[in-house]
Amino acid sequence: MITVMGASGNTGRVVAEALLARGEKVRVVGRDAGKLASLQARGADVAIGDVTNAAFLTRVFTGTETAYTLLPPDPRSNAFRAYQDRVGEATVQALRQAGVRRVVFLSSVGADLPSGTGPIAGLHAQEERLRKLGVAVLLLRPGYFFENLYGSLPLIRHQGVNGGAIAPDVKMSMIAASDIGSAAAAAIAARDFTGVEVRNLLGPRDLSLAEVTRILGAAIKKPDLAYVQFPYEAFAGALVQAGLSADVAGLYAEMSRAFNEGIVKVVGGRTAASTTPTTFESFSKELAAAYAAAG
Repeated sequence: MITVMGASGNTGRVVAEALLARGEKVRVVGRDAGKLASLQARGADVAIGDVTNAAFLTRVFTGTETAYTLLPPDPRSNAFRAYQDRVGEATVQALRQAGVRRVVFLSSVGADLPSGTGPIAGLHAQEERLRKLGVAVLLLRPGYFFENLYGSLPLIRHQGVNGGAIAPDVKMSMIAASDIGSAAAAAIAARDFTGVEVRNLLGPRDLSLAEVTRILGAAIKKPDLAYVQFPYEAFAGALVQAGLSADVAGLYAEMSRAFNEGIVKVVGGRTAASTTPTTFESFSKELAAAYAAAG
């Protein structure tokens, strides 16, 4: 049995679908049964519950050979790092009690650092917990998700600009979530990792948000679309207005500062193995379709 946490999300769904297509026995974990119905129809076992509950996760992981794990988002949390720790501790306790022998964890570029990186620091803490399990652990460290740009579409529509707190010319590794899911599924199916291994997943090339904005502008037929850098406090305030808690908004502002100041770096640099295929030019067509569908 392979258990997939976050199976209704951007990466977990791809992991589950790919493994089911390979004929693997899959259990999917989530908070909403409706969002997992299509996976259940394809033969997945479904477990619905609270991932901060170690007893629930122990039941879920029992009989599991390999688990795909993550720390799911909670954008309205007023104590997000504490929430990350609760999920992380419950997950590790359950993995240990259930005797899971292989674990894949969705981490991030920058998770080598213990602090100063906003929500990424919570991923560092979970990496450290997993290192102590004494089983085979694969730590996936992807770059900035292309999917983050979905959050920019309302701003583009209503204000005519793209924007954020990251400086326009800061080059970052950027990746499609589907490529992360595909890489995770391939590693799980190959059962080819031992000890504790870190694998970077970095997209086809590093990009700046100014470049991304130009590509997106062309896709939505706004060739003059510009990227505007916002002050950190204004950026956090805008996130609060969009529905995030002040705590989460502050962490995202801290993460943006870490990118701007070069604190977040890819350990080991880009290699052929860490370079994934989906280009932002290709992905921008999905963003353009969503932009058009919204009116």
